[in-house]
Amino acid sequence: MPSSWLLIENGTVVDGTGAAASAGTSVLVEDGRIVRVGPDATADAVPRGEPLTRIDATGKTVMPGLIDAHCHMTYGESRSEEEIDLYTSPELRTLKAAFHAQKVLRAGVTGISQPGGSYFIGVGLREAIKDGFVQGPRMTSAGRYISTSNSLTDWYPDSVGVPEGSIGILANTVDGMKDEVRRQVKAGVDLIKLADSPYGDYQAFTDDEMKIVADLAHQLGKKVTIHARGSAEVDAAVRAGIDWIMHGNVMTDETIGRLAESGTPLVPTLLLLANVADFGAQVGAPVDLRDGMKRMLEKTGDSLHRAHEAGVKMVLGTDTGFSVAPYGEWHARELELLMNYAGLSSLEAIQAGTQHGALMLGLDGEVGVIAPGMIADIIVVDGDPVEDITVLQDKRRIETVVQDGRVVVFDEAALERRWPHDRAQIYSVTDLTYDLVHGQAGEAGNGELAELDQSDARDLVADLQHRETSARMC
Repeated sequence: MPSSWLLIENGTVVDGTGAAASAGTSVLVEDGRIVRVGPDATADAVPRGEPLTRIDATGKTVMPGLIDAHCHMTYGESRSEEEIDLYTSPELRTLKAAFHAQKVLRAGVTGISQPGGSYFIGVGLREAIKDGFVQGPRMTSAGRYISTSNSLTDWYPDSVGVPEGSIGILANTVDGMKDEVRRQVKAGVDLIKLADSPYGDYQAFTDDEMKIVADLAHQLGKKVTIHARGSAEVDAAVRAGIDWIMHGNVMTDETIGRLAESGTPLVPTLLLLANVADFGAQVGAPVDLRDGMKRMLEKTGDSLHRAHEAGVKMVLGTDTGFSVAPYGEWHARELELLMNYAGLSSLEAIQAGTQHGALMLGLDGEVGVIAPGMIADIIVVDGDPVEDITVLQDKRRIETVVQDGRVVVFDEAALERRWPHDRAQIYSVTDLTYDLVHGQAGEAGNGELAELDQSDARDLVADLQHRETSARMC
């Protein structure tokens, strides 16, 4: 059977390893794998009669597709935790996740890891993408977060319990944690996700609990990651042998030293915080929330700069899936944030968004680099991201997406549509008082209402205020 060939000619190759760009370079792909890069990558290397697709990349950048190691495909662009957990049926959540996957791929993200989500939708979506029934990035997935009563996803009062549709599952004993690991592995997950304290001011899992979960997952051939914002849980996660760590907002020098020595990658996931801090006013985020996020970013910046100087390996991750981080919109902004808040160079940031994410796909050494033998997940960019990393944020500048050596064709009209989860049953975002209606509640005058106080709104930003900020950190 003849091979299928792709030749990307005369581009500026940024290979994803952190090496300098190489201008006027061609890339030859055979049956989904890169076979030649450089002067030998020509049409003459293709056997006569075998199909060849050619892309002229003159004046363009050729680089690996981005890998987002923290992308929640089941969240449905929700504005509240209740929307994520309660209102939308599992059948609709699945269909919406499949719809949204194409948006992520269109943004030049050719690989994602989902560290937790509803039911086992991520497992099914992974298989549908792999088998070619759904258009989307190659994918790995966890099941529901394993949480304690003191950690991230046990949101609701005990009288309500943990709904079946919650992104988290409650396990307060070692036996319960082990049972859930076994159940999730049986269901086909790639990784286990632990959820420690919401904003990192204490350690919600004991050292022994973390290690027992990690050891069992590894024994069963799976990876483990953890939501860990504070120094204590990051340190404990390193000692437990967790494979990679999410966040690391506040870390001591001692914790950073052990993290660097271990080689454990860190996925800072700055986007959600930064989008609320920088753009939250445009979607109704309260002032105190925006200010709190800014203060958290400043603290995070201090930790991440020290971590970068110590040699900690960093990876792109975005927490995409919320209404303030919708699918296919902001993935590449994380690269800019890693430069601003961790001190990475543009080449280091691109490496964080390509080569370093291969581990989270279970393809370390096989994807995320432009080199012979690597899987041909490639994007052609109109612009120079080494000079200006923000060009990757404009989907119009992502001219070509190559997945497994094939040029992806998108239904651009479909990508303009939005399909969020069912919205919460909100009647208003403030109280309708007599004074508000008749102009005595503010200084707007002339029959106009003063700006609404949205501090009581049950939307995403209000929920984030409680679980992403605290007086002890800000």
